[in-house]
Amino acid sequence: MRCAVAVLLLASAWFDARTDAALAVEVLRSVGGLPPHIVGLFEEPLGFQQAPGGRYYVFDRRGHTVYAVDAGRTSAAKLIEIGQELGRIIQPRGFDTSTIDSFVVADSPGGVDRVQIFTAGGIRVGGFALPARQRTAELTFGSLVISGIASIQYAGANLLISHPEGGALFTEYSSSGFPLRSIGRLRDTGHEQDRDLHLALNVGLPLVDPTGGFFYVFLGGRPMFRKYDRDGRLLFERHVEGTELDDYLGSLPTRWPTRHVADREIPLVVPAIRAAAVDPWGQLWISLSQPYTYVYDAHGDKVRTVQFSAAGTISPTSLFFTRDGRLLVTPGCYEFDPRSR
Repeated sequence: MRCAVAVLLLASAWFDARTDAALAVEVLRSVGGLPPHIVGLFEEPLGFQQAPGGRYYVFDRRGHTVYAVDAGRTSAAKLIEIGQELGRIIQPRGFDTSTIDSFVVADSPGGVDRVQIFTAGGIRVGGFALPARQRTAELTFGSLVISGIASIQYAGANLLISHPEGGALFTEYSSSGFPLRSIGRLRDTGHEQDRDLHLALNVGLPLVDPTGGFFYVFLGGRPMFRKYDRDGRLLFERHVEGTELDDYLGSLPTRWPTRHVADREIPLVVPAIRAAAVDPWGQLWISLSQPYTYVYDAHGDKVRTVQFSAAGTISPTSLFFTRDGRLLVTPGCYEFDPRSR
C-alpha cells in the first residue's frame, strides 16, 4: 500500500513539475539582427524576412518602402518607394516573401485594395486589384491595420487573404488575382444579427504550415485558432488561453463601441493578437497584444510561453522563420534562436 501511495505521489509531483515548466515564461534573448546604422533608416519596420538566397527584406510601412539588405548585413538599398503608380506603393498594409525569391506588397491607393508582385530586384511582374467591398471587417492596433489585405501570405505560387465578407475565413488567389478556393466556415460569435461585428470577430491571419495544411488565427474577440489540411478540411479548433490574457478576456464588452469610417459607424474591436507565424516544425507562434508569445505544437497543445528581450522587452509586430529555423522579429529587426531554452 505504501509503495502504491509513493508511486502516486511521485507521479503527481512529476506531472506538477512538468505543468509548471510548461507554464513558466521563457525569456528569449536576441542573438543578432540588423546593425543600428541600418535599422535607423526605417520609420516603422513591419516586416523583416530573409529570402532563400540570403538577402534580407524590410517592409517599412510608414516609409511606404521596401528595402533590401545584403546577406552580410552591411548595407541597405530601397527597392520599392512611395507612389500610386504601378511598381510603387502607397498606404501599404501587407508584405510577404516567397520561396522562389520574390515578394508581394498589398497596398491601398485611393482606398482600392491592390496586390503587386515583385522580383528579388524589385521589378514588378504582376498584380491585381481586389473587388470593391465595404470595409466592415478591419481591426487596428493604434494606426496599424492588421487585417484585410494586411493578412496577405504566400502559399507556394498563390496568395492567401482573409476577408470574411465573402462568407469564408480566407481565400486563395492565383498570382493573377483569380480566386481559386475559399476555406473555413465563419465561427459563431453570438452577434450574427450585427453583421459588421460578426465579420470583425472573424477576421484573422491565414498561415501556411510548412509541414502541410494551414492555420487560421482569429485576431479579435475570444482568441482562438483552427488548423486545416491541404484540402481545406478542418482538423481541429483551439482556444488561446493563459493568465496573460485574463485582463483582456475580462474586459470584453457585451455592447461594443463603434468608430466612424467615412459615413458609417463600424464596431471598434481591439485585437488580442498582433502577429503569428508557423515554424519549420509545424509549431504555431502567436504573439499577444501584451508582450507574450504562446507556442502551440502540431496537435494544438500549448507548449511554451515566451517573451522576447533585446533592447528591453519586445512586443512583436511581425514574426518570420528562416529556412534554418532562426526567428526574425520586428520592431527592431532582431534575430532569435527559438530552440534555445
